[in-house]
Amino acid sequence: MGFLDIPGLGKAHYHEYGSGKKPVLAFHGYGMTGRQFHVLERSILHEFHVYGFDHFFHGESKLNGWTEKQIIEGMPKAMVAAYVEEWFKIHGRQRFSVMGYSIGANIALILVELFADMIDEVILMAPDGLSVYKGFNFLTHQPLGRYFFRRATKSKWLAPALLKNLKRVRFIDDSLFQIAYNEIDTEQKRQDVYYTLNLIRLLKPDTSKIAELINRNEIKCRLIFGKADNLFTRSAAEPFISLLNAPEVHEVELGHWLVIKELDEYLVNLQQ
Repeated sequence: MGFLDIPGLGKAHYHEYGSGKKPVLAFHGYGMTGRQFHVLERSILHEFHVYGFDHFFHGESKLNGWTEKQIIEGMPKAMVAAYVEEWFKIHGRQRFSVMGYSIGANIALILVELFADMIDEVILMAPDGLSVYKGFNFLTHQPLGRYFFRRATKSKWLAPALLKNLKRVRFIDDSLFQIAYNEIDTEQKRQDVYYTLNLIRLLKPDTSKIAELINRNEIKCRLIFGKADNLFTRSAAEPFISLLNAPEVHEVELGHWLVIKELDEYLVNLQQ
């Protein structure tokens, strides 16, 4: 494990694991850390050496000198390049792959925009960033949504009540309800959600450009979706998938909670 000192941003903490030789920069989902992918020990970790980054407001990554106003305005997209440039300073300039789960896929995709000629493979699991998720867009970009998000963060009852009503009308299922509820049951957790989603609000991948770069550079692209995932679905990603020359697309009998032992087993069986 180690830290990257990213100018103007802070210290990005990363975990190192995996017995494979190929380096992959990995970005986890909300509420996890860069260790999230360690469960894929027989598949991904056998092939790759993972550098798993903690998002800010997760694990040991810390912003340096950012005010609440700056956090809410969002991290400039150009700052993502510094992850790789600082990583190169420690580990040497070399080819690498990228991997992302859920909201972590945004950073992985942006790295393809910026470093396509250096990337061997893209692995995305239940990925955000391939289409506009209306819920996040409302909360972090629309004036009414931004006002409501701030109010819900400060309230002990508003966010839980909203989630219960969304479940009642079947806008979200039981698994998504449990994931979300476990992240808002304390004031600190609600603040971390608010800061995290606002910090990354500007990190929007240009999917048309990314697809063109993947095709031109012949980057291997693995996309994995949960059949029961109601958050980031394969159907929403189809416009992006249709632009790729040779994507490897999988749908597994899981929900959004995808990075678990069952996925490792599925991926191992593909190799046999």
